[in-house]
Amino acid sequence: MNFSEKITLLHLDVLKEIGNIGAAHAATALSNLLGKKIDMRVPDVKMASFNEMMELAGGSENAVVGIYLRIEGDAQGSMFFILPIEQANRFIQSLIQDESFDFHTPPYSEMGLSAMQEMGNILSGSYLSALSDFTGLKIYPTVPGLSVDMFGAIISIGLIELSQVSDTVIVINTSIYEEVMSDDDAVKGQFFLLPEPDSFEAIFKALGVPTT
Repeated sequence: MNFSEKITLLHLDVLKEIGNIGAAHAATALSNLLGKKIDMRVPDVKMASFNEMMELAGGSENAVVGIYLRIEGDAQGSMFFILPIEQANRFIQSLIQDESFDFHTPPYSEMGLSAMQEMGNILSGSYLSALSDFTGLKIYPTVPGLSVDMFGAIISIGLIELSQVSDTVIVINTSIYEEVMSDDDAVKGQFFLLPEPDSFEAIFKALGVPTT
């Protein structure tokens, strides 16, 4: 049986709970960074095929801002955080107080790129810290990389490795809100978690959730 076929709603509920704890930590860090109240939520976690993942991101040729890293330690894999360019623009413009910043028009300011990189550090670090705390496993991210490109080009590195053992990924939807902001105005991005199957067997075993 393919590992992905062993993943049940219970496993996804566990990942969603961990995601919401990580999101709460990230919201605190972002609030301090922005100097205003920020809330983050993980409304949905699901499994998706490679083709479904491409559709969720608007197609392989859709231009996005991607933050990517390797997961190392007791569990290994790849993680990507993908934001549509318009969503990324809104976040960075708010962060650096510069409404002229635009990921559509390079070259980008160093301040804007640094702000996006810091967002990647906060989000990935908060999620993996929560995962590590829950499991007792030593899990840590490499320094996140940043790319503005077609989604298919950004995600291809992780897919090359994963496609040898699986054809599905874990999708963690994430919403970032400012205080009194409506759902329609939230910054909405997606984590794509591309685990190595042996690593996630270890994670679920540490959580006490069987995969057989």
